[in-house]
Parts: sequence; structure tokens; C-alpha cells
Amino acid sequence: MALGDTIAAHRRLCLLRLLAAAHQYRSPDALLQGGLDAFGLGATRDQVRGLLAWLAEQGLVALTSPQDGVIVAQLTERGLDVAEGRITAPGVQRPSPGGLARSALRAAAGLPPEAEL
Repeated sequence: MALGDTIAAHRRLCLLRLLAAAHQYRSPDALLQGGLDAFGLGATRDQVRGLLAWLAEQGLVALTSPQDGVIVAQLTERGLDVAEGRITAPGVQRPSPGGLARSALRAAAGLPPEAEL
């Protein structure tokens, strides 16, 4: 797998996990872009929207545009299964089994350490 493909797969997983930690499993693209930055997977807004469109094509998220220029992503049940490692999806990095990633997601989402993800 090429480096670009590997980075995209990691970004896709990170987006799914950020949505899994978000209130009502949804978030605008600007906040998701900040989340990628926080995990060292920085991307432009255009790249984030491309990743979200890809995830929507796979049935892992649903996208809405409540206002001009704003895209809101909502995690689907299948997307949650991928984010939590219950199933795999080609093109999305498989999550590691350790709790470190979950702790980091809790912190990025502003959740207490004991919050369930």
C-alpha cells in the first residue's frame, strides 16, 4: 500500500472514531478537521470533505448540509462497528486493540476519562 493510501486509511479511521466520541455521533467538518490536526493527521478542509464523501459512499457516515458551506457528518451503525473494530472496511485502518487510542479520543472530545466510547 502506498504511503498516501496508508495516511488516508488512518484519517478515515480517526474521523469515524471522532464521530463515535461526538455528541449524537455527529459533527461539522470544521471540528473534524481540528480533530485530525490534534492527532497529527492534519488535512485541508477539501481533503476532509473528500474523506467524508468516501466514507458516505461506503455507508459509514451520512452527510447533510444544513447551511451553505457547512457539512455535518453523522456516524451510521456500520460506521460505529468499524470505528470500534467489530467489523473491517477496506480502505479504513483497523483500530488497535489498546486503550490508548480511546483515552486520546476521550480527551480530544472533552469527555471524562471514564466516559464510554
